[in-house]
Amino acid sequence: MSSASAAALTPTVALHLDAVSKVYGDGAAAVPALDRLSLRVEQGELVCLVGASGCGKTTLLNLVAGLDEATSGAVQAHGRIALMFQEAALFPWLTVQGNIDLALKLAGVPKAERRARADELLELVHLQDFGAKRPHELSGGMRQRVALARALAQHADILLMDEPFGALDAMTRDLLHDELERIWQRAGITIVFVTHNVREAVRLADRVVLLSSRPGRVVEVFRVDLDRPRRIDGPDEAAFAAHITDQLRAEVARHGRR
Repeated sequence: MSSASAAALTPTVALHLDAVSKVYGDGAAAVPALDRLSLRVEQGELVCLVGASGCGKTTLLNLVAGLDEATSGAVQAHGRIALMFQEAALFPWLTVQGNIDLALKLAGVPKAERRARADELLELVHLQDFGAKRPHELSGGMRQRVALARALAQHADILLMDEPFGALDAMTRDLLHDELERIWQRAGITIVFVTHNVREAVRLADRVVLLSSRPGRVVEVFRVDLDRPRRIDGPDEAAFAAHITDQLRAEVARHGRR
């Protein structure tokens, strides 16, 4: 194979964290959140981060999003970034259409194009009949769909998701897994998804990254080679999740013995 052909087959790196550390505070009061963490995420990948509470998952997302700065190391993100939280955080005084229109406006989309683009995004998340509603008129799952449409309105190449379905009931969460997978495959974006739910991670991810207890380091990376579509309660998914959970428990126990 020629070097040119080999280069064409090499995945493009969307995100690269190189020996990233983050320390809050100084001196004796210093709290290390991340310690020399290194991770590469390829363009178009869906990567889930799991770990015990306080392992630095949200800190990592904040560094990638530019909301905070690393104490040391390098964070490189190639493309536009959007961040989606556990709470939809919609503007309550705006309609669904208005929330998406504002995101399009901030992304520089001309006014003449925004209505059609907002309609496309609402159709993508199956809310085409709810553009005139206000957030309080929607269910929790529907509000998260609007938040997803708003994130996509930012022309994001990388979508950072911080436990976006954690507050939803199991059935709604399962339906949104299907929606997210469909949209991810259609849009071709890169997703970094934080969750405490190991089965959710196995349901969604190309790779599951297990982080250590504070300070956060990469303990192990699991490639999920199960066929899609997957079920969160499928036997293969459950077995894979149990394997990762065993590793997570060992890490939590190790941290407790220190």
